[in-house]
Amino acid sequence: MRDIQMIQWARVRELRDEVGADDFGDLVDLFLTEVEEVVDRLRSQEDRTDLEQDLHFLKGSALSLGFETFSDLCETGETLSARGKAAQVDLGAILEGYDQSRLRFLADMSRELAS
Repeated sequence: MRDIQMIQWARVRELRDEVGADDFGDLVDLFLTEVEEVVDRLRSQEDRTDLEQDLHFLKGSALSLGFETFSDLCETGETLSARGKAAQVDLGAILEGYDQSRLRFLADMSRELAS
């Protein structure tokens, strides 16, 4: 994995500017709701049949809101799944990556977007 910061705040500011400050909060809420539905399913699901598609969705969603570390973890898992190695995907690391990214994002958002 690349040596990067967990949240790409430049991307987050760019997105806020694209949608407008008034709609940005709604977009963040929608993002978190949709991503957490998939994350919750991954936490409780033993069947990895749809893992590649789930990780692809999570990767794209994460990139759109600047969750770069989480996106990288999802990409690694997606690649393994695409190669028929879904059983080797470290779901624990992916889920922990999401939890850490979410906490960092919510804790730092006000300060990072104060401009």
